[in-house]
Amino acid sequence: MAARKQIPLRLSEKLYNAIAAWAEDDFRSVNGQIEYLLTECVKQRKKDGRYVSDHLDEEPKFDIK
Repeated sequence: MAARKQIPLRLSEKLYNAIAAWAEDDFRSVNGQIEYLLTECVKQRKKDGRYVSDHLDEEPKFDIK
């Protein structure tokens, strides 16, 4: 198994509290939540070179008849 790197990270109290609440909802530690979010962001960037979709603000189209 590859060695895990430790890095210092400074967050505002407001951001930390938001991540901590989200982590609790997802049954993760704060560290685990940050690692999960960064991993998902990197996957998305590798997938299409972007962090978010160009169509984020568009209404979804449903094919329901």
